[in-house]
Amino acid sequence: MNAPPSSPSCRVAIVEDHTFMREGIKLFVSTTADFAWAWMAASTAEGMEMLAKDLPDLLLVDITLPDRNGLELIKDAHALYPKLQMIVLSMHDEKLYAHRALKAGARGYLRKDALHAEYEKAFRRVRGGGIYVSESMSADIVLAYATGGSLSAGGDDELGQLTDRELEVFRLLGEGKSTHEVAEELRISPKTVDVHKMNIKTKLMLEDGSAVVRRAIRWHEGKRLGGG
Repeated sequence: MNAPPSSPSCRVAIVEDHTFMREGIKLFVSTTADFAWAWMAASTAEGMEMLAKDLPDLLLVDITLPDRNGLELIKDAHALYPKLQMIVLSMHDEKLYAHRALKAGARGYLRKDALHAEYEKAFRRVRGGGIYVSESMSADIVLAYATGGSLSAGGDDELGQLTDRELEVFRLLGEGKSTHEVAEELRISPKTVDVHKMNIKTKLMLEDGSAVVRRAIRWHEGKRLGGG
């Protein structure tokens, strides 16, 4: 009697600019049952190019990439390939980015420092059609819907009006980084950082760039002291 045919493996790809992380994920996927490695890319441009050539079943995306924000890649990929399942991998605060990631088209949010067991759990849940976020984030989502409210960036309604890139700039300024340090980390020009600061100033109705920095630092300290 012939054995029933096995289901095809879930092919996984990643867009991540750190070689160590890419290779670690590749090794994990290659040694996990029911999953197979597809490809890796180091930028959003390379990622979109690879998607056009070889569409995987599951795409892992970092938020901070050298050319564009990873959430922008997710939006573009979701528009072109609506059935593509995507998970954000990041070291950033889940409460700050998870809602934005899901809204952009991702099906999960996973911290890079998660244990392998959590990686596998997330991959299988998303592959099975579900959504994966941490238990604490799940509780926040349920509470928001149950009370008729909404989730905003980091639980701060006024930050919800910032673009993904503006939020990154705001977060880094809050960590005490200078304009040049923000530019270096995001791989954009200092002039572009200044443009984002002015946009943030307008949206948050602050008087000048220095006020943006002070507001960002207060926000960051509030999250740190609040355990968020």
